Amino acid sequence: MENNDFSRLELNLPNCRENYRYFRSKLFPSTKMLVLVKANAYGHGAVEFATMMRDEGADYLAVALPVEGVELRKGGIMTPILVLTSGTDFFKEIIDYQLEPGIPNLYTLKALIDLLRIRRIKNFPIHIKLDTGMHRLGFMTEEIEELLDYLKYCPYVRVISIYTHLSVADDPQEDEYTLAQIRMFKENADHISESLGYKPMYHVLNSAGIERFTEYQFDMVRLGIGIYGVSAVPGVKLAPVASFKCKILQIKHLKPEQGSIGYGRWGKISEAGTTIATIPVGYADGLDRHLGRGNCSFMLNGHRVPTIGNICMDMCMLDITGVHAEVGDTVTIFGKDPSVNELAEILGTIPYEILTSVPRRIERVVLR
Repeated sequence: MENNDFSRLELNLPNCRENYRYFRSKLFPSTKMLVLVKANAYGHGAVEFATMMRDEGADYLAVALPVEGVELRKGGIMTPILVLTSGTDFFKEIIDYQLEPGIPNLYTLKALIDLLRIRRIKNFPIHIKLDTGMHRLGFMTEEIEELLDYLKYCPYVRVISIYTHLSVADDPQEDEYTLAQIRMFKENADHISESLGYKPMYHVLNSAGIERFTEYQFDMVRLGIGIYGVSAVPGVKLAPVASFKCKILQIKHLKPEQGSIGYGRWGKISEAGTTIATIPVGYADGLDRHLGRGNCSFMLNGHRVPTIGNICMDMCMLDITGVHAEVGDTVTIFGKDPSVNELAEILGTIPYEILTSVPRRIERVVLR
C-alpha cells in the first residue's frame, strides 16, 4: 500500500496560482517577485512547491539555510536562490551550488571574501541585510561605513540586493513603526548604492507588506505566508494551498462496560455507546497533542467529528458516533474546513507553526 493511501498533504496548484496572481496584481510589471520556500516550503514540500513557483514565474526563491538551497538545486530548481541565514560554515556549498548568501554582518562578509580570494572568484553575488528595527540580523546604521570600506574596492563580491525585514507590517496599530523602518532602510540603502557606484535591487515588503504598504514595493517583494493562503488583511479570503488528509484505519463500536479510549484513559465511552475511528496521524505528524480530548474536530463525509482521548505519536481517535463511515474513508485534518487558521486559534499560535509542523514523512501530492 502506498504512503498516500494512509496520509498525504495535497497541494492545490490552481489555488496556489490564484494566490500568486492576487499578490502579483498589486505590483508594477517591473517589480520582481521573490517567493519564500524555507522550512520545507512552510511545510508544503520544498522541491514540489519551488517547482510550482518556478513555473508560475517567480523571479527569486529564498531559503533559510544553505542545505535547503542545495536540496532545491539537486531537485532541478535553477531559479536564483537567496540564502537568508547563510552563516559561515557552508560557503563552499553556497559557491558550488550557485546560491546567493544574505550578508548580515562583517564577520560573515570577511569569511566569504577570504574563500572567494582563495578560489579566485570575482563578482560573486551577495545580498546585504540591514537592521531597521527587527533587531535580529543585519547591519545597524552605525556599521554601514565600515561595511562600505570593505565593499568599495572589493572585486570578489557584487551586491545584488539590499533588504530589510519589517517586524509589524501586519499590525495597523504599529504602522508608524513600519513607516519608520522603511524610511531608515531607504536612507541607508541609498547611501550604500551611492558609495558602490551602482544600484542593487531594494526589497522590504513581506506578504503583509505587499497587501498593506504596496507603494513601497521598490524593486522586489518577498512573498511568504501569503502564497500559502494566509492573508494579513481582515476579509481577504486567500485560497488554502495545502490540505492535510488521511484515511480511516479502523472503526470500533464501544459499549460503556468496555472501559475507556487511549493513553491515560482520557477517552470516555458514553452511556449509549461510542463509535470511534482511528486515523494514522499523530503528534509525530504535526498533530499537536493539545488538539486531543475533543478540543478540535476534523471533517469526515461532510460532518465535523471531534478527537477523543489523547493523541498518540502516530495515531489518534475520532468520535464518529452517528456519522456513517467506513474503513478507508478520508478525514481532512486541515484545508478548506477546518482551516489552518482555526487550528492555530485553538492552539493559541499562528498558521506558520501548524503548516511547518507537518513532517517530511507525510507525502506531498500536487493536484493540478
